[in-house]
Amino acid sequence: MKTMPLAYYDGNTELEGFLAIPEQPGKKPAVIVAHDWSGRNEFACNKAKNLAELGYIGFALDMFGKGKLGKTTEEKSALIQPFVQDRAVLRQRITTALEALKKVDDVDTHRIAVIGFCFGGLCALDLARSGADIKATVSFHGLLNPPDKLPKQTIKAKILALHGHDDPMVPPEQVLAFEQEMTKAQADWQVHVYGHTMHAFTNPVANDKNFGTVYEAKADKRSWRAMVNFFEEVL
Repeated sequence: MKTMPLAYYDGNTELEGFLAIPEQPGKKPAVIVAHDWSGRNEFACNKAKNLAELGYIGFALDMFGKGKLGKTTEEKSALIQPFVQDRAVLRQRITTALEALKKVDDVDTHRIAVIGFCFGGLCALDLARSGADIKATVSFHGLLNPPDKLPKQTIKAKILALHGHDDPMVPPEQVLAFEQEMTKAQADWQVHVYGHTMHAFTNPVANDKNFGTVYEAKADKRSWRAMVNFFEEVL
């Protein structure tokens, strides 16, 4: 595969995504990878590479700005606050990433999906909620709460939410509310819930039980397989 940075802008904010492109010639479906609250880190770039191994163009977007990565809990929280507090800003930033990806020569613009992890799951779902013309959205242990005061749009993407039942950040009542939201929106949705599983279950370095972020190997493997099967259907 070929890997390279992709520079793009949201207004005056310089952003730098990461592309992983399979060697096969011709137009290919593409998958955006929305990172967690750390920023566009190695984890997100590796997921883009994993997607390229499956035959998709993987694009790890940048929500925070070129070179911005959070290391401490306080730094990470500060990075996401502007987007959590104003979901219109979040919607604009991830829509900008979608438009940047569409300009990549090898991308089949009619076959684009988005996946996201933790905060990135919220970003992925908000892109679908915006009415973006994408095929599919997958949230891995993402935040599920809908935005307030934004115009409702027809959800075109098929939705797959992959969730740990013991996630303290998204308790079962929020999962039910999300299901009701998707049903009311007449979206094509699925929710897979993994028992004995907390937040950040796909991240091998997550090991803070008190904070609620713990890696779970079985859920990690099962959720990725669920995504692969889903993309085989919709892309």
